[in-house]
Amino acid sequence: MKSILFKYMTKFTSLSDGEQQAIVDDILVEEYKKGTVLLRQGDVPTKCYFVLKGIVRQYLIDEAGKEVTSNFFTEEQAVSIFNRHQQDKPSAYTLTCLEDCVLVVGELGDEKGMFNKHLQLESMVRIMVEENLGEVQDELTSFIASAPEERYKALLRKRPHLVDRVPQHQLASYLGITPESLSRIKKRVNTSDS
Repeated sequence: MKSILFKYMTKFTSLSDGEQQAIVDDILVEEYKKGTVLLRQGDVPTKCYFVLKGIVRQYLIDEAGKEVTSNFFTEEQAVSIFNRHQQDKPSAYTLTCLEDCVLVVGELGDEKGMFNKHLQLESMVRIMVEENLGEVQDELTSFIASAPEERYKALLRKRPHLVDRVPQHQLASYLGITPESLSRIKKRVNTSDS
């Protein structure tokens, strides 16, 4: 599993093999069972995660009591928790493991110590966050401007693995449609591809 970390660090830094190994030796890797809640909506986040294996779902319960899925984090993705502007701010989201997961776990309070110990790590995290933020902005813009069928087709192009790994009602919520609409869209798309 840690080979994924080496690949990721090589992508974002010019760290030597020894420097990469030192970072990996300091990192905590944990296994979580399907259904494990990593963070509850309303709790103050204390940890951050990087997915080595599995899927983490991000969702909230809206004022009407409905679950609204806002993201899925899969292999080689950081589960971003932005509360730097107000570190004791409760989370707006719940994070749950949809599959058995292997995650890198970081304590948000230990971040500065890790950055001081491994100088290039802060640069790597910044580059990673910038890339992730750019992707999220592009996806949001596309989502807002797209009809539901186009959203589904974009999902098939960019993240096709989600279709078979995520319950359909959660996938529908993520796409901003009902499960019934998703079923109709899937039939149309599958028929037109035949």
